[in-house]
Amino acid sequence: MSTPERARPGRLSGLGLLICCPLLFAAGSGLAVAQENTADDWAFPARLAEKSLLLDMDTTGQQAIAVGERGHVLVSTNGGESWTQAAVPTRRMLCAVDIVDENLVWVAGHDAIILHSRDGGQNWSRQYYAPEVEAPLFDIWFENSQHGIAVGAYGLFLETFDGGHNWQSRSLSDEGPHHFALAESPAGILYLAGEFGTIFTSTDQGRSWQICNSPYHGSFFGVLVLRDESVLVFGLRGNLYRSTDHGNSWQQIDTGTTAALTAGAQRTDGTVIIVGLSGCLLTSSDGGLTFNLATRPGRDAMAAIHESAANRLVILGEDGLHWWEVLARE
Repeated sequence: MSTPERARPGRLSGLGLLICCPLLFAAGSGLAVAQENTADDWAFPARLAEKSLLLDMDTTGQQAIAVGERGHVLVSTNGGESWTQAAVPTRRMLCAVDIVDENLVWVAGHDAIILHSRDGGQNWSRQYYAPEVEAPLFDIWFENSQHGIAVGAYGLFLETFDGGHNWQSRSLSDEGPHHFALAESPAGILYLAGEFGTIFTSTDQGRSWQICNSPYHGSFFGVLVLRDESVLVFGLRGNLYRSTDHGNSWQQIDTGTTAALTAGAQRTDGTVIIVGLSGCLLTSSDGGLTFNLATRPGRDAMAAIHESAANRLVILGEDGLHWWEVLARE
């Protein structure tokens, strides 16, 4: 029997980027409370933060927040036209951000850190920090102001029911695979994709989970749910699969690439875009049934893609933030 592929260390992280050097996962106590901040933990102001390694972004209306290396948190109140670096109580790599509303924001990253803002990203406090666990958090999702989930390496799964004041550790699998990406469908179904081809679904906002029959035994770094409830999972070696029955069966989609695929988005006009390492750009105009492959000049790795309120696309990755129009002219 062949051994499932395990994501190898690399430079980038979160949604499959910078899948850190060897880590040893320890379960810890399972319950942690908000941590005190110390003066030497705050991120340094960086003049070129917009051009640094950035791994995730979330938007709501004109508000946008991007996160990445060295505790960089960038905040925009004009749809991404300009950015301000926030003062943040960590220098750890930040891998994921979730904006719940115009005020409430959560961020997760290395050393199992979780940060929270109550004023739209202007000010931040540390809610959870467990370096002894030796596992990064790769994604975070909140149902509402009280209930949230953060997932990460070696099966790390944290859940809160009180707005992050307390985080409880859970386990979904004895194998302890890396959990890379969470996504919610328009109908409220949650998907969790990760290492060893693991795909979980939840129909009750994460209270219980069911494992899907996986079409692949390598790592899935991303999951994208389209407006028609079809689901795309993607990851190592350009592997991409599509399901129209909530993960019960899967169809492999030809991508024409062996580059790792890391993130995706569906535009307002229905166009589906998947990005990845080596400058890989995949676009689909038929709901993910077929894709056209392009390569970004410079072949820089990409970690996230989002559409702004003005229907403009911004791509994040190893060389920071770039508008899609800028990419087309490079």
